[in-house]
Amino acid sequence: MTIANLEHGNPASASAGAAARAASGPAAALSIVSIVIPVFNEVENLRELVARIDAAITPTGRPFELILVDDGSTDDSRAVLAQLARDHNWLRPLLLIRNYGQSTALQAGFDHVRGELVVTLDGDLQNEPAEIPRLLELLDADRSIDVVSGWRKQRQDRTWSRKVPSWIANRLISAVTGVRLHDYGCALKVYRHSVLSNVKLYGELHRFIPALAVEAGARLLEVPVRHHPRTRGSSNYGIDRVFRVLLDLLWVTFMMRFLHRPLHAFGAVGSVLIALGSVLLLYLAVDKLVLGHPIGGRPLLVLGALLTLIGVQLLATGVLGELLTRVYHEPQGRRQYVLRGPDEGA
Repeated sequence: MTIANLEHGNPASASAGAAARAASGPAAALSIVSIVIPVFNEVENLRELVARIDAAITPTGRPFELILVDDGSTDDSRAVLAQLARDHNWLRPLLLIRNYGQSTALQAGFDHVRGELVVTLDGDLQNEPAEIPRLLELLDADRSIDVVSGWRKQRQDRTWSRKVPSWIANRLISAVTGVRLHDYGCALKVYRHSVLSNVKLYGELHRFIPALAVEAGARLLEVPVRHHPRTRGSSNYGIDRVFRVLLDLLWVTFMMRFLHRPLHAFGAVGSVLIALGSVLLLYLAVDKLVLGHPIGGRPLLVLGALLTLIGVQLLATGVLGELLTRVYHEPQGRRQYVLRGPDEGA
């Protein structure tokens, strides 16, 4: 795993990207780019968003597509998307039947991309589309990098309701997952499609895509990017997301550490509980059989039996998890590993 940081505006990175394109020829310069943006009630921003993406990508000469995933908007977003799609042949709207959430919207976009490189950003214009070519150059410059993650170093949001909870969440996620990034919440990222093919999003796991990508074998580069205050529309995020992050973090931690060995997770806890329960029951047995004291009404008897039973149940859960792991991988030929291509990291 590689996680590096690159300061914004570093001239060496731009020259490295240009050198990489010159050395690798037209194939690298013409890699198809898929831009995936989930939108929900962003009718006021859609036209400017599409115009700014057009202005940012078209001059580079790269073939690209823009996939705008409407996540069940209740305003006029769908009508505007239909009109924009008629005016731009590279725009592909996806209309979800209802509001599923950002993770599902992103997964829908990932399922329909055609490009070798996939860009994500939000539809509220707080991310700067003009940054996309610079991030693409970084991937061209170094084939060993699989994900370029944006870092809103000068974030233009409210301090107590957005920046402070985000700072806490970033530190917590970095500490628990071991994938240390300054900004997990920045939507502006670029991925190689081969990495996303090994990542599936459920619930609200979009915050953890960098950690999931590393689990799939990706190498990350974190780059400061520009960030703008929201000028139109309203934010769909609230303080309640902090609690959802904590719940999702439990699942991501289990998935990263114990997905292929669930018995190690459940068995470790179960063994400790069985050991504690056995010690209590052994003590009570000696107290009853050797010392002759009555134990029928003692709380330790109930506690010892309870700890032992819970420990046995956790062990059984671990065994069932091992069976489910094999059922998940073997019938459809899923491998427990991912091989890096021979030209990657050259």
